[in-house]
Amino acid sequence: MPVRKTSARAGKAVKAAYACEICGAYAVIDPVCGCAEEHVFICCGKPMKKAAAKKPAPKKIGKK
Repeated sequence: MPVRKTSARAGKAVKAAYACEICGAYAVIDPVCGCAEEHVFICCGKPMKKAAAKKPAPKKIGKK
């Protein structure tokens, strides 16, 4: 039976979040890549600002 290998980032639950100050768009980067350079995310022609990562909203189960 083959041995299952884990990556260096396997146990890390680090997320990065970015928000657009113009339209309010929100992007969560999961998992964070770990690059030495910072990535720039553009929305509405301007770089998005770092924001706190939000928890996803719980799914509603019930009648439609």
